[in-house]
Amino acid sequence: MEIPFAKLQGAGNGYIAIDGRGLDCDWSALAPKMTDPHFGIGSDGLAILEDSDRAPVRMRIINSDGSESEMSGNGIRLFAKFAIDRGLLVPRDGTVEIETGGGVRTLWPSVEDGCMVSARVGMGAPTFVPGEIPMRASAPWIETPLDVAGRSLAVTCLAIGNPHAVALFDEPVDDFPLHEVGPAVQNHPCFPNRVNFEIVNVLAPHTLRVRVFERGEGETFSSGTGSTASMIATRKLGRCADEVAVELRGGTLRVRWPGEGEAFLEGPAEEVFCGTYRV
Repeated sequence: MEIPFAKLQGAGNGYIAIDGRGLDCDWSALAPKMTDPHFGIGSDGLAILEDSDRAPVRMRIINSDGSESEMSGNGIRLFAKFAIDRGLLVPRDGTVEIETGGGVRTLWPSVEDGCMVSARVGMGAPTFVPGEIPMRASAPWIETPLDVAGRSLAVTCLAIGNPHAVALFDEPVDDFPLHEVGPAVQNHPCFPNRVNFEIVNVLAPHTLRVRVFERGEGETFSSGTGSTASMIATRKLGRCADEVAVELRGGTLRVRWPGEGEAFLEGPAEEVFCGTYRV
């Protein structure tokens, strides 16, 4: 079988986009092979286009380890570019809607010469309710101590399409042993579906520095939901403005959340190359 694909990236977060309609594939089994940087294409995951009865198209995010995520803030922008540039998704009144595992999301794409170059994404409203994240707790965790890997972290937990635990630090996040602590947080028993872990420096009211340890990926160059969750947790604590630039290893994303209601994420989308993967 030959599978046409496109490799895209946004702020260093890479996805392989595929029109999966009519393809009989076990994507969870195929993802580790396709995303492998040495023996495959190399990416943080797959973004699969499927039919939807709730929106024009549906996006499935399959992580590089074969697990499935509800939502990806970077992935949905890259998926939208893939679909818009190929005429598989047509903006109406300047917007597109895409079904995800975390619900239907609205995007405002910026299109130049028929190609999408960036987009603003409606990320939905966050929840801090433990059962909705989900996590095993009787009350919301807002800078609540979590003892892992010989450290006590003050974490704020929320879901914004998928689950997150966010910790703010005064010490530089670039010096933090994320590869040691990240797996312990991600697999902690209080998170039945595992959790994405973000560490944050507040550089200024409008600027955050963030590192992300994602479920099914490990540390990534950037994360859209991770950036959004980091800003929301920081804003919840009164430590940043309503709109911030989130600096990540792979680039900068912008997040807006006024303290209630829906959050919005904005960032670039670039196609790196396209080809055919032979199974």
